[in-house]
Amino acid sequence: MNSQVNPQINPQINPQDHSAAPVTVKRSRRRRVVGGALAAALLGAATIGAVSATAAPSDASAPSAPAEPVTVGKGLTRTTHHLTLAAATKAAQATLDAAEKAGRSVSVAVVDRNGNTLVQLRGDGAGPQSYESAARKAYTAVSWGAPTSELVGRLSGAPTLKDIPGTLFLAGGVPVRAEGAPVAGIGVGGAPSGALDEQFAQAGADALSE
Repeated sequence: MNSQVNPQINPQINPQDHSAAPVTVKRSRRRRVVGGALAAALLGAATIGAVSATAAPSDASAPSAPAEPVTVGKGLTRTTHHLTLAAATKAAQATLDAAEKAGRSVSVAVVDRNGNTLVQLRGDGAGPQSYESAARKAYTAVSWGAPTSELVGRLSGAPTLKDIPGTLFLAGGVPVRAEGAPVAGIGVGGAPSGALDEQFAQAGADALSE
């Protein structure tokens, strides 16, 4: 059977000339190759442009120069003394040693000039209430710069002193001084009496003068 090309379907093809069909196919393929290459080139250019725009640095995002530190003028500051951790540890251990020598189990706390705890130790067998008691006595002693046994007498003229948070107006706390100003407080709790607590606290303070 002879295959013929219908001239109504593609009037440009001569039904007697079968060589025209391959020419038409070749042209179609060439157009697709050229069109695909052009589309790839355009896509590549768009991608490169997008990356370049993203990577381009912006002057607005540049970090600003750090501000210069301010130097305070003369006469606007003061020098204060602070007890070192080594000194506080020495005082706390001397306090426990004095209590142990007397056969008593106590807790001891050493606070700095601002009332912050530097060292706090609980001796073997010391009661649970002694830990907080020691810290509050030390805080009270450094706050007023006087032994808590002395401060107890002030309550008769100012009973509301005992309402200040963190304080405890019971004997057992002593201040530590340097050049006439309190720099720390030592508090003891757990002995049978406040007098003994204060005796042990004083032993810790005395150890710092050696």
